[in-house]
Amino acid sequence: MAFQKDFLWGGAIAASQADGAYDKGKKGLDTQDLRYFDANWDKEQRTVNRNINMTSERFEEALNAQENTHYPFRWAIDFYDNYKEDLALFEELGLNVFRTSISWSRIFPNGDDETPNQEGIQFYVDLFSECKKRGMKVFATILHYNIPVNLVTKYGGWKNRQTIDFYVKYARTLFKHLGNLVDYWLPFNEINCARFNPYNGCCLIKDQEEDYDSAIFQCTHHQFLANALTVEAAHEMLPGSMLGGMIARFTTYPATPKPEDVMQAVLDENYKNYFYLDVMAHGEYPSYTKRMFKDLNITIKIEDGDTEILKKGKVDFIAFSYYMSMVATTDTTHEKTSANLVTGNKNPYLKTSEWGWQIDPIGLRITLNDMYDRYRLPLFIAENGLGATDIVEDDKVHDDYRINYLREHVRQMDEAIQDGVDLIGYTMWGIIDIVSCGTIEMSKRYGVIYVDRDEEGNGTNRRIKKDSFTWYQKCINSNGADIE
Repeated sequence: MAFQKDFLWGGAIAASQADGAYDKGKKGLDTQDLRYFDANWDKEQRTVNRNINMTSERFEEALNAQENTHYPFRWAIDFYDNYKEDLALFEELGLNVFRTSISWSRIFPNGDDETPNQEGIQFYVDLFSECKKRGMKVFATILHYNIPVNLVTKYGGWKNRQTIDFYVKYARTLFKHLGNLVDYWLPFNEINCARFNPYNGCCLIKDQEEDYDSAIFQCTHHQFLANALTVEAAHEMLPGSMLGGMIARFTTYPATPKPEDVMQAVLDENYKNYFYLDVMAHGEYPSYTKRMFKDLNITIKIEDGDTEILKKGKVDFIAFSYYMSMVATTDTTHEKTSANLVTGNKNPYLKTSEWGWQIDPIGLRITLNDMYDRYRLPLFIAENGLGATDIVEDDKVHDDYRINYLREHVRQMDEAIQDGVDLIGYTMWGIIDIVSCGTIEMSKRYGVIYVDRDEEGNGTNRRIKKDSFTWYQKCINSNGADIE
């Protein structure tokens, strides 16, 4: 196999989906704490109510809620209190890198606090020190969707340019206190999410916006500036540090050889994927932005000095999540299917997961080649995995479907490395069962470790190693050579 000796095999989670303990350690409320879920919803209701577009009414109800049953991100899997036991399992698994996010509202409960919460800082010092003790590098995401609620109610969140200053202060605080413990930094998780899930990505409440689409791209511009300023700050405070730019990768093929479909695929790739990476990696808005904004009727304010900020803060590596691919066509009657953050056109040559995501391992090789050819920066697969309904039988979970999914994606990673791609790491999503961000379900499980907790938070919270745990352990121990 082509994996270099120091290839990083890991696992990933997010604080909002795993930690729980929303009211411990002086943590403030964050925007994910306000996402409502009802375990009695049917499949259609779950799709409609997953908070892609938050409403003022639901937001206010969540702010005043006296119960937590309907807010799964408040309890999650209680990683906050169980991280030592979970890290012991990760060590047994053989992980040499662990990706998690830092909760902004644990460090600055209101986002605009004068001084950081020392209890929150200490939690991450302890967590990351434990990772190091167990032989794992730390891959820290600074913002994985959840910002302090106060920044939304008081300032309007990412619409307000002042949020950039609050974010950079937060990032600098992390560099000061955790810089010696973190190996890779990611300022923003899936920064293109702002367009496809505006509440998660940029914390907008739709009914409060006159021009929703322009507001989304104004927020994104502010995030680009925050990303660049954070990269610059890290390079100043932590010489030699590695800062990445990340998107949710929507790999897209033309549905047919018809030139209109081929052109639509080019546009989809640019508008959904490359626009965001072009800004972060090249340090400027790409030439096609003018046409894109015109076609989408987007107006944003770019201030004097912004172009210089973007130029100074170019990222050191490219990270992305990869779960599926889709096709592009001008045919509006083409069959649709679900995907990460979006609904896409269905590819008749691919199988789908229970949640309608098209399974395309070869698409990962295509993606790796395309992205490396475009940016010539090290690549990191920050998320990849299969969400499925797992059944526990006699204290075991037989998840051959997950093993097959992972095996075929690892094969294609190896092929891409042989193609000449500089792939430095892979953090499987989510290495342990967590609350699904997209659907707010506990039943949509990704982990190689099962967590005994249901959609209402009931259960023992006990951890059970699945069959995929043994498979991934073997894969890691052999550096990708033994994957049968």
